[in-house]
Amino acid sequence: MSRLTESEALDLFLNAPLEELCARANVEKERRHGKSVYWVNNRQINYTNVCILHCKFCAFSKIKKDSVTAYDWDYDTIRDKAAFAIEGGARELHIVGGLHPDHPFDYYIEMLRKLRVEFPKVNLKAFTAVEIAHFAKLSGQTPLQIMETLKGAGLDALPGGGAEILVQSVRDQICPGKETGEEWLDVHRAAHKIGIPTNATMLFGHIETPEHRIAHMKMLRDLQDEAPGFFAFIPLVYHPEHNALHSIVPNMTSQEDILRTVAVARLFLDNFPHIKAYWIQMGIETAMKALHSGASDLDGTIIEEKITHAAGAKVPVGMSPERMRQLILNEGLEPVERDALYERFS
Repeated sequence: MSRLTESEALDLFLNAPLEELCARANVEKERRHGKSVYWVNNRQINYTNVCILHCKFCAFSKIKKDSVTAYDWDYDTIRDKAAFAIEGGARELHIVGGLHPDHPFDYYIEMLRKLRVEFPKVNLKAFTAVEIAHFAKLSGQTPLQIMETLKGAGLDALPGGGAEILVQSVRDQICPGKETGEEWLDVHRAAHKIGIPTNATMLFGHIETPEHRIAHMKMLRDLQDEAPGFFAFIPLVYHPEHNALHSIVPNMTSQEDILRTVAVARLFLDNFPHIKAYWIQMGIETAMKALHSGASDLDGTIIEEKITHAAGAKVPVGMSPERMRQLILNEGLEPVERDALYERFS
């Protein structure tokens, strides 16, 4: 089958009847994975919300570290949260936070090293490309050197956040001062070349156009061709509450738009193993429909999600493994528990 071009993908997104588009994407998903839907028992650890950046779409970050709503967990707090999750069967710790102005690179090395010693069997999926670029600037090293050091301290994978929209004209409007789209790609390129697998996100439903979304996916597809290492593409739905874009984009995008994005991603990103239906941001109802529209992964139990809930998410902050399995079974699909490296456990 010939590879979709950008113009063909855009035509599908804009003009294909929704039911036909989702059905076509579902056929492609089932060709790869059958009825399997992957999920992970995991714990999100958002270790600080203090950040030197202030992206316009973000309601999580606090510029002032003495703000009444700012926090910065010490290692004991991080360890206790990790231990509680691992006692409950967690196989992955998903660790991301703001760019705190006071933490040196050694802080992050020690965080991973201590977690690896105390919890040797859990996957450490940590730090976005934005954080990696920040560590590089802090230490005067290259992102490659940073990741080699972190890999030695126990890093297993990168979660894939910070991509937003890789088209620079959009980044300049929604996250000025953040690393460029090319810098984001460079971090993931370097990670893949030293054997660190990653995911890739796309924040959509704000000021970007369908053309921007397809261009974003094309950059990801090209990088996967050049330096394979992406496990999953994660479409992240913009939530409009409590941020600087609210006056421009006051409402969350529609369910149809979300499903079209998932379906086109499955058809266009032919070198990505998985498309995720991230239930925290899509909402559970839409995520269930996405499982029939090209998505083969429901993400995880999460336990304590903070970033999207700061922007007004109404779903629970976490989900039990039992409910995760039952939701998938209710769709006539087969739950497959995995870890961060997509090793299967059921």
